[in-house]
Amino acid sequence: MDILSRLLTLMPVAGRLDVRCHFGAPWRIDEPAAGAREIRYHVLLSGTAIVEDAHGAPTALHAGDIVLFPSGAPHLLHDGSGAPPAAIETRFELGLTVETNLAGHPSADVLCGRFLLPAVPQRLLREHLPARLVVHSAGAGGDPPERLVRLIALLRDEALDAQPGSESLVNHLSGALFALTLRYASRADAPPRGLLALAQQPRLQPAIDAMFDAPGKPWTLPELAALCHMSRATFVRHFDEAIGRSATDVLTDIRMTLAGRLLAQGSQPVAEIGEFVGYQSDAAFQRSFKRHVGMTPAQWRAASRVSA
Repeated sequence: MDILSRLLTLMPVAGRLDVRCHFGAPWRIDEPAAGAREIRYHVLLSGTAIVEDAHGAPTALHAGDIVLFPSGAPHLLHDGSGAPPAAIETRFELGLTVETNLAGHPSADVLCGRFLLPAVPQRLLREHLPARLVVHSAGAGGDPPERLVRLIALLRDEALDAQPGSESLVNHLSGALFALTLRYASRADAPPRGLLALAQQPRLQPAIDAMFDAPGKPWTLPELAALCHMSRATFVRHFDEAIGRSATDVLTDIRMTLAGRLLAQGSQPVAEIGEFVGYQSDAAFQRSFKRHVGMTPAQWRAASRVSA
């Protein structure tokens, strides 16, 4: 499997649409920091918008564009006028919150939702994706990503028509939106450094496959490099250029993600899980997991079941 398929198999992501906003200028959407297992997203169905956060310059959005925030940081969308936003009216239609204002034109339609992450440590996903990720509908060189366009159109139709069953269908479509957004972001001429750039390095795929297929094996850098038919130095350079971290760090992230999933979903003894992901002693696994996740395996297991 390719790296994105590997990632989404290990960390299946669902989606939830929270609000459909239909605004005339001036308008403004303030989003607080996301929850620990959430990534907020916005799809601009029509009109234009400006998106701002603490991780880069303001970015213009156009109809069909998607923005998501893997870091979970607070952010702002607005019409760009700088004027105080008009008052908002809220109503509910078949489980969907709809917000409108009485301002003038031009209007903007925005779908605001959350990608919901499973009960696994989030570092593999959050720290290897950009803090803010924008996918423009025109795609690279003005070539629209057709499947993404069709998915957005279906999301729009279901959200706007509010037919019976729309809430459930829109949430399932939102989960698919995450995978397609990452796919097209990884195909950009210069994908952001991290997992998306790594996805464009087929020469490194054998090492990635090995990490996912046999996380418990005591891999060394020369062994991983040999799988890719590279010298150790060349392998390290290619990996660093793509992701900005070592292969050893990524292997640890994979191990901890898998361990967190096993702890949350099963009743295997902690020591067995540690051995499965490559730790020969329970003490070593306990130390590594706490350093990586911020709590002991037992605390993680208890916390994940409370929040499930």
